[in-house]
Amino acid sequence: MNYVIQGIDPAPFRRLYGMTDEALAAEQVVRFTVEKKPDAPCRVELVDVDPGETVLLVNHAHLPVASPYRSAHAIFVREGAEVPARFENRIPEPLAIRLLSVRAFDGAGMMTDADVVEGNALEPLIARMFADPAVDYLHVHNAKRGCFAARVDRA
Repeated sequence: MNYVIQGIDPAPFRRLYGMTDEALAAEQVVRFTVEKKPDAPCRVELVDVDPGETVLLVNHAHLPVASPYRSAHAIFVREGAEVPARFENRIPEPLAIRLLSVRAFDGAGMMTDADVVEGNALEPLIARMFADPAVDYLHVHNAKRGCFAARVDRA
């Protein structure tokens, strides 16, 4: 089963880069300086940000569907992130090293399946979920902190 994991589009966050902390607070955004790794996975670049770099903690509508599963949650974006990562048939390290919650959705935005897996065992779960023709895409969340991590699409 071929699949793609891609970082989110940085366009909605670019206007926040370089804003003062006060201006960010007015937007309900918080800037952090990363202190340790892995601690702040950037959802655009799909990497754990290095200590000393800054990230923005923002609310992101990761599932903007017209269903009861519509959802938004806090995510980290490395300040200055410009190019969404793209992983074809391989798991990015920030996913591979974490406990994950994986949710399968159909074209109507309805959840059809869900499971929890260690990141190093994600690939067989992707194959199992995509074996169901009703599944259009998967959403991966960090199980412990609950944040949206990435979307998985059929390639």
